[in-house]
Amino acid sequence: MTAAVKELTILSGKGGTGKTTLAGAFAVLAERKVIADLDVDAPDLHIILQPKILQEKEFYGMEKARIELDECISCGLCLETCRFDAISPNYVVDENFCEGCRACTFVCPTNAIKMVKHVAGRWFISETRYGPMVHGQLGVAEENSGKLVTVIRTQAKFTAQKEGYPLILLDGPPGIGCPVISSLTGVKYALVVAEPTQSGMHDLGRLFDLFEHFDVQAYLVVNKYDLNPEVTAEIERFAYDRGVRPVGRIPFDEAVVEALVNAKPVIEYCDCPAGEAIKKIWERMVEEMEL
Repeated sequence: MTAAVKELTILSGKGGTGKTTLAGAFAVLAERKVIADLDVDAPDLHIILQPKILQEKEFYGMEKARIELDECISCGLCLETCRFDAISPNYVVDENFCEGCRACTFVCPTNAIKMVKHVAGRWFISETRYGPMVHGQLGVAEENSGKLVTVIRTQAKFTAQKEGYPLILLDGPPGIGCPVISSLTGVKYALVVAEPTQSGMHDLGRLFDLFEHFDVQAYLVVNKYDLNPEVTAEIERFAYDRGVRPVGRIPFDEAVVEALVNAKPVIEYCDCPAGEAIKKIWERMVEEMEL
């Protein structure tokens, strides 16, 4: 019987904590895995992994209204009904404002308003020198990011099962919103990256609530810990109290910035203190996940 594929979601309470830096390094260190970037609103893992796109697919969000002008009698009922001001006086629907609520279709006396498919973004199946990668990009001002995350995770799992890979590395979105929930649903392991600040601790508290709700075994990494060792220790105590296991600290290291500027994972760019710390964290995660 084929062993179940294990998923590790890397998260952070906010953007800019070093989550993608860690995910990119893990992509280099991990063997036989599929990589997925779930931050579809602002993806950036591709910058350092430089994937070659093999397939590009459209992602359809909610349907949008469209008025068939040859059937429209200009009665104005749709204009009065639309609460989002998505319909212009000449009866053209602005897709950027349409919420897909269908209210206009119910009041149209001639059935001139149709709900049509709307391309809200794209997702990709790619190859990197570290292994297969699935990623996506939501369009500007588009919604349904959680649904696109689910599409990417489904494809990543299909690829892992097809290739017989035991692991999927998921670079999750920041925060605690819908895409984060889609990144955690059904996942057994999560790694949260925090910075040693009071606001960082507040963000962690909200994430810890999610981990508890979804019954996820979570681990903690404090990035740039040496900028504030006292708060780092406080964050780690807080994590212990919430059942989240600290697995390592990463020091502030200018080599990380240099690696990102050169679009490379930090552990490939040079030997540096941050890279060594990340290697030890990965070794710990391999033990914890029994890979």
